[in-house]
Amino acid sequence: MISTDKKAAAIKSAQAHAKDTGGSSSQVAILTERIKEITEHLQTNKHDFMARRGLLQMVGKRRRLLRYIAERDSQGYLDLIKKLGIRR
Repeated sequence: MISTDKKAAAIKSAQAHAKDTGGSSSQVAILTERIKEITEHLQTNKHDFMARRGLLQMVGKRRRLLRYIAERDSQGYLDLIKKLGIRR
């Protein structure tokens, strides 16, 4: 679980406007932070298969959200993946 501070920072970095807390780009930023934490956890706990399954679900959800963003706003998609350091 990510801390409240990390979650707030992720939302702030991807906000479209001042009160945007649940938009697609904010959700992608939060998922990216959670994916980073679970990836670190799995590097030390190689046999935690439930965490691995959760990681795969989060990656799939992030991929679907990114596809939605790309269909709506291609330049916004490119800016977001560059800002978050996600491969295309």
